[in-house]
Amino acid sequence: MKQYGVLVVDDSAFMRRTISLILEKDPQFFVIGIARNGSEAVEKVQRLKPDLVTMDLEMPVMNGLAALEQIMEKKPVPIVMLSSRTGEGAQETIQALELGAVDFFLKDKLIQNQSDNHHVQDFLLRLKGIAEAKLPSSSRIENPQKKEKRTMKNRQIDLIFIGCSTGGPSALQAILPHFPKDFPIPIVVAQHMPKGFTKPLAQRFNNMCQLEVTEAQNDQIIKPGTIYIAPSGYQTRFEKLQNGLVKFIVDDQMTVKALYKPAIDISLESAAPIFSNRLLSVILTGMGADGMKGCGLVKKFSGNVFVEAEDSCIVYGMPKAVMEAGYADGQYTLSQMYQEIIDFTL
Repeated sequence: MKQYGVLVVDDSAFMRRTISLILEKDPQFFVIGIARNGSEAVEKVQRLKPDLVTMDLEMPVMNGLAALEQIMEKKPVPIVMLSSRTGEGAQETIQALELGAVDFFLKDKLIQNQSDNHHVQDFLLRLKGIAEAKLPSSSRIENPQKKEKRTMKNRQIDLIFIGCSTGGPSALQAILPHFPKDFPIPIVVAQHMPKGFTKPLAQRFNNMCQLEVTEAQNDQIIKPGTIYIAPSGYQTRFEKLQNGLVKFIVDDQMTVKALYKPAIDISLESAAPIFSNRLLSVILTGMGADGMKGCGLVKKFSGNVFVEAEDSCIVYGMPKAVMEAGYADGQYTLSQMYQEIIDFTL
């Protein structure tokens, strides 16, 4: 059984102790060291060579964002940010993911009811998947690989649906900004995130994309040439109106048991029969198998499925599940994905 050394970075002695005790619950983790601020973290990453770092955002001397940036430049290592729910904290967390953090977790979820806290188990499970993760570059916006235009059959795609989880914001950053401002097809993104984090994500992408990027709203009509981010904490489904337009249904869906909000499977379950062969589903990096059942329905209704290749995935879980189920029509690296989508849809 492989063990992973974790550097715990936090200016709070209480949080350092809490995180250390959580890690000690799992025999695969051991605390290789602690740091009280970002400056100590940068130095100890160089000296102790941890397999993984948990990093607080707000610290004296040097904050988590500055430390993250320096670590990714000097000695990259998988870093999980520990965040608060505040609006400012959400904005900084999104920025951390852009700078190269692999994932983030909410502090308040870790400190409540530790004796019976499924969030702790989720935290440990995610850390295991991340410990051997492929590190994202701090500059994931790269030029797509150019290739000869294929001769395609006349096809019409009316919706592109993108699902992602761990490593998703970085992967999206390598795709979404490339779409030109006159791209005519609506794009809907379901990214696993805690409630309150998808609106800042949409705002960040709206600043870097040529298309308008907005958080989806209940009863909102889907318009061409717009990127919609499914809101976290809710399920996002599709409903076709009598006039032929399609709108979002965004609600709690309390009667439906789902590990994730938004759940890719639930979104695709409603999209597949509406868009049928005019739907392109793209499954990017992420832990688990959300999207696999949904892609099965996409194929049942003659839709199309692309998945991210293992070579560029931070966590090759969700794309692997779709691939192994036999639902993928194509498997491409991030540098290939944008051009493949363009070739397939236009």
